[in-house]
Amino acid sequence: VQLQASGGGMVQAGGSLSLSCAVSLRTFSSYDMGWFRQAPGKERDFVAAITWNGGSTYYADSVKGRFTISRDNVKKTVYLQMNSLKPEDTAVYYCAVFTGGSYIHPRSYAYWGQGTLVTVSS
Repeated sequence: VQLQASGGGMVQAGGSLSLSCAVSLRTFSSYDMGWFRQAPGKERDFVAAITWNGGSTYYADSVKGRFTISRDNVKKTVYLQMNSLKPEDTAVYYCAVFTGGSYIHPRSYAYWGQGTLVTVSS
């Protein structure tokens, strides 16, 4: 299983970025998906999750109302639209395949992408 995240970059505070994660998993449409982020020297934190059919989404309080997770099961891709970005959103963002447990815990995800760096300047 391979996950390829893209779309990171540098943006000024208040700006927007859109991340994509292409997943090479035959049964992609059967799995819930998640996004996490990890800032330098910090733990990997939950950002958002989406159920297998896109019917339900979940967000960390810190991004609620600013970020939107979505998916396209035909393209086997999950997205993270990030608006009103803040310097504290600076981190490497990872997509992951949820395989059971709690959405907010990294151990609930079996497969991870390589990450894409988002830098928000003030």
